[in-house]
Amino acid sequence: MMEQRNLILAIVISIAILVGFQFFFDQPKPPAPAPQTASSPAATPAIPGAAPVALPVLRERTEILADNPRVTIETPRTKGSIALVGGRIDDIVLTGYRETVDPNSPQVTLLHPLGAKDAYYAEFGWSTTDTSQPVPSQDTRWTADFDKLTPTQPVTLTWDNGKGLTFIRQYTVDKDYMITVTQRVDSKAATPVVLHPYALASRSGTPITQDFFILHEGAIGVLGDVLQEHKYKELREKPEITGTTKGGWLGFTDKYWLVALIPDQADSVKTSFRYSKPNGIEKFQVDYLGDAKTLAPGGSVEANHRLFAGAKEVSLLQRYETDLKINRFDYAVDWGWFFFFTKPIFQLMEIIYHQVGNFGICILVLTVIIKLLFFPLANRSYVTMSKMKKLTPVMQELREKYAGDNARMQQELMGLYKREKINPLSGCLPIVAQIPVFFALYKVLFVTIEMRHAPFFGWIQDLSAADPTTVFNLFGLIPWAPPHFLMIGAWPLIMGVTMWLQMKLNPTPTDPIQAKMFMIMPVVFTFMLGSFPAGLVIYWAWNNTLSIAQQWVIMRRLGAA
Repeated sequence: MMEQRNLILAIVISIAILVGFQFFFDQPKPPAPAPQTASSPAATPAIPGAAPVALPVLRERTEILADNPRVTIETPRTKGSIALVGGRIDDIVLTGYRETVDPNSPQVTLLHPLGAKDAYYAEFGWSTTDTSQPVPSQDTRWTADFDKLTPTQPVTLTWDNGKGLTFIRQYTVDKDYMITVTQRVDSKAATPVVLHPYALASRSGTPITQDFFILHEGAIGVLGDVLQEHKYKELREKPEITGTTKGGWLGFTDKYWLVALIPDQADSVKTSFRYSKPNGIEKFQVDYLGDAKTLAPGGSVEANHRLFAGAKEVSLLQRYETDLKINRFDYAVDWGWFFFFTKPIFQLMEIIYHQVGNFGICILVLTVIIKLLFFPLANRSYVTMSKMKKLTPVMQELREKYAGDNARMQQELMGLYKREKINPLSGCLPIVAQIPVFFALYKVLFVTIEMRHAPFFGWIQDLSAADPTTVFNLFGLIPWAPPHFLMIGAWPLIMGVTMWLQMKLNPTPTDPIQAKMFMIMPVVFTFMLGSFPAGLVIYWAWNNTLSIAQQWVIMRRLGAA
């Protein structure tokens, strides 16, 4: 019975993993209401935005955008605007992404203006201790030289403080999601002025998160070559986390989107992750403050910043990391603790995708490659299981002969295994070998935007989401929407059938209880995987099919029909 216990143990481990996924990863919490807040830089050369400020009256996003003078942003992949009052980048829409798979659904809106629900924006400026020299604030009205910012048309904003200082801010944007902000101050004042450049990203209210254990959503940054991740809950418990870095970046990450502040990689800056609750309204902020720059009479000072506001496309992040020398920028994608396995799986999938043009087919090809890599291991396992299936009558006779003497029965079984050169432990090797791939593929499907809304064929229009069909309404023929736990689609059923067929090829347990457990396993897995990403279910079903074919050929060769 040892071989059956080993196989059952492997199955129990697999169930535990799946239950863990369901319990820890598939329990989204409802978001709290998201009221409005605002922030402004501090009037001292400290990291700005720490002190509570007056809160604007909530208004509709479209109303705010229509009322305030703005510079339009227009690129091949984004549209939006910059507020001339305050100079904030507070309106970004990602034109290449929709909220749902419906091509007519709204485009993804990333940034929202101050005064709107869920305000989310980036701000750049200067801070000084010299109270005689005004610096731009959130109410400053800037003058623009052009009314549209495009990849071929920079825009320059200017403001004169009336005390001899002219503040100049130039914006440039590439064809993707990177905005470069160059700040300069020219002086005609009679005395020197000490200025500190800063940048901040502010997020109002309680951000909507999915609250999955394997996914980080919240404040993030690479500071001093170290990845820092602070969930919103952590910031509530520790309202200010400060540090210093030379180079690196920091910002807010969602599952698929990122807003990141990127200082000049040659400069040292002081960083902060902040939380406050002015007037009972939550406010999250990340910011950095540069070293002091002394502006001499008749001279000028300059500071360079970058803002990434867009989708976390792996190849794009890696390109920015290489071209702009941004340290570990692709860490914005949450590869997890096992990144050394998850990341290569994704890279291999991308290579295959560029050849086949469909991530569903890519998963099928990837499964074949993995099967080939593990072929020697699986082949040995299936040979063992085929031999055991062939010896089932002999093993049954030994169990009946020594039914009252377990020690002697085990001794005789071990002798039989030794004579036939069978290793019972190898029977569960294919399941054990499959677990790391299962983890990595689940992670890739869950966190990479490349899998978001990636279609397969037929009814599967999003490999990262569960199969949308269900047998309980006859796959849409009955006009009834079953509860979530009854959403057992066609692909989970296919997976369940392949799992049942594979188990039929294995040695039949002589213990009635074990036999019943094996009978219900395909049903249990079908219900469990019903809510998992369709891409993962397709992988499992195809992997089972290949295993069945391999095991059947071996059994035929060994005469274990």
